[in-house]
Amino acid sequence: MELSLLGRFTKTSTQLFRCDISNVENLSPQIIRQLTKELHELVTEPPEGIKVQINEEDITDIQAYIDGPAGTPYAGGVFRVKLALGKDFPQAPPKGFFLTRVFHPNVAKNGEICVNTLKKDWRPDLGIKHILLTVKCLLIVPNAESALNEEAGKLLLEHYEDYSQRARMMTEIHAQAPKVPKGCAPESTDGPTAKKHASDKKVAADKKKLMKDKKRTLKRL
Repeated sequence: MELSLLGRFTKTSTQLFRCDISNVENLSPQIIRQLTKELHELVTEPPEGIKVQINEEDITDIQAYIDGPAGTPYAGGVFRVKLALGKDFPQAPPKGFFLTRVFHPNVAKNGEICVNTLKKDWRPDLGIKHILLTVKCLLIVPNAESALNEEAGKLLLEHYEDYSQRARMMTEIHAQAPKVPKGCAPESTDGPTAKKHASDKKVAADKKKLMKDKKRTLKRL
């Protein structure tokens, strides 16, 4: 199933953030029913470029995968985000985090997201879908004025090309979705199939070397 595949995304590309404290017992049965209904609707009819993963054991553990929008430095990436619901939800907004490492003015080093929807503009009737769409929009239109990552905010305002290059490089290193195997066929030791496998291995080795070079470049920045 699609959801089970989503759950297998590599952990190496994610931030070291966890929120293991469940708030299920602090929410009223009515809120839990509403939340469960909305999450299942998001799974069956997901917004474009957003896939929600439900934790059946803890409905307050909300995670989703957001495709990097086209035309941005995040295009081609898949970003894992988490919403942490507090005991006062929905009167108080949840906290939002990027679990996938990302270079963005409104995302702190620990992954925390700064957006008005989760702060002064929060309303109890906004819902999870609205939050996830807002986070996706944040990848399209960063807000340098409320930067949690000051370096990214400064580059965005003063040297956009440098900002874009840095964000794109981080995306290529940390936000790439793993390929799902389509099946295993017996390998031939000769013929075009064997040549193709050899070519694929060379391409994979070249990509691995390129990724190492990019990581070294990032460390120097």
